[in-house]
Amino acid sequence: MMKLILGSTSALALTVFLAGCASSPMPLDKTPVVPDALKVPSGQVLSQAFRATGIQIYECRQNKDDAQKFEWVFKAPEATLLDGAGNKVGKHYEGPTWESNDGSKVVGEVKGKDNGPDAAAIPWLLLSAKTVSGKGIFGPTQSIQRLYTTAGKAPAAECTAKLKGAEERVPYTATYYFYSATK
Repeated sequence: MMKLILGSTSALALTVFLAGCASSPMPLDKTPVVPDALKVPSGQVLSQAFRATGIQIYECRQNKDDAQKFEWVFKAPEATLLDGAGNKVGKHYEGPTWESNDGSKVVGEVKGKDNGPDAAAIPWLLLSAKTVSGKGIFGPTQSIQRLYTTAGKAPAAECTAKLKGAEERVPYTATYYFYSATK
């Protein structure tokens, strides 16, 4: 008999991942209904949708406006992108960048934000494609939506001068919808 021992962060990550898998918010092949601030421009259609499971990385930094204060600042995501069958199709990382297994990439720029229905989760976003590369699945991307988020908010723990430069890795899940021009 094998015992599995998880630290609190690992246990939370596993819980968030399993919750995301067990309660899929909607089929990945359906265009989601979203608030106006997150609607993609006309002339774009859903081309891909993937679930993401990973972490949001925060760093304890000095406040830009008050050198006596410190705060957790978002640094980057690290997530695995999964198709509807649970197969790894790519990754999501700093930029924000989405990179598929076929080598195509899209770097996004935030255009809209909505707090979403879960106050304990990171916001829902609309992003436009700032740059794309490769001929694969992300090559034609023009817009991206981050929806159905769970967890991922900045740490509740205090950020102090003693912690300056420290990183916290907070588990999260989301569904990313990718849009391209109507053909």
